Amino acid sequence: MDDLTTYAVNTWCPGCGNFGILNAFKKAVRKLEEKGIKRNSIMISAGIGCHAKIFDYLRLSGFYSIHGRSMATVQGIKLANPDLKVVAFAGDGDALGEGISHMIFAAKRNADITVIVHDNGVYGLTTGQYTPTSEKGFKSPSTPKGNVEEPLNPLTLMLEAGATFVARGYSGKIGLLADTIAQAIEHEGFSYVNVLQPCVSFNNTYKRYNELVEILEKTPESYEDAMAVARRKEKLPIGVIYRIDKPVYHKELYGKFNPVANRLSKKEKRNKVAKLARPKKVEK
Repeated sequence: MDDLTTYAVNTWCPGCGNFGILNAFKKAVRKLEEKGIKRNSIMISAGIGCHAKIFDYLRLSGFYSIHGRSMATVQGIKLANPDLKVVAFAGDGDALGEGISHMIFAAKRNADITVIVHDNGVYGLTTGQYTPTSEKGFKSPSTPKGNVEEPLNPLTLMLEAGATFVARGYSGKIGLLADTIAQAIEHEGFSYVNVLQPCVSFNNTYKRYNELVEILEKTPESYEDAMAVARRKEKLPIGVIYRIDKPVYHKELYGKFNPVANRLSKKEKRNKVAKLARPKKVEK
């Protein structure tokens, strides 16, 4: 029995790229355990959509979020207990539509969180409407004559916003994806992993990705080099695109303080409340 699997019945479509992400994440957890990171210190959250079912299928602690808000949820968890490793799962519409402001500001402040985006270019749960990453010309229930917009580039957006770890994976390359996710979670700072994930029902991109995906031989050495890699269209490089060390938000905010480790006892709390509630003497 897989001890990372729950009792929940998996309802993803057969062949869905989410299976690859689920299996890669399990492998990543086990890689982290081998390095001494216990699974009970890994907290997860997810938004709403096909991607979010991964929360039901992983035997890990966490808190279910709402559409576009999983990034905010894990930031709260991290601030409550900085010792935790926190991971947000999000869909491309979820993260770059409803949740784009949370994404940008989490990257800007270098929040020590990991965001894994299941990027299939559609709102799959609601039958395939176009999203911010849908290709121009993409036909869907919401764009029957073809999408007239140019897609967002999540990688360049996160680089520009200040992310200190940016990577791309492919659900068809589980081993590399697992290693990339493990590195993202280990990294201290805002980690963004954009996963190319075919939706077999509404946007089956397996053939295209199998032809265009190219494994990076090494991480680009500079921000400018990373931007150049992120902008490539003739190939889709996968692997770690950018990594840099910078001060993280919770340490800038708290220093060495930890709200869990340094919390007051019940007696100390009662005494402080009593002191605050005690009427002050009014001098005559």
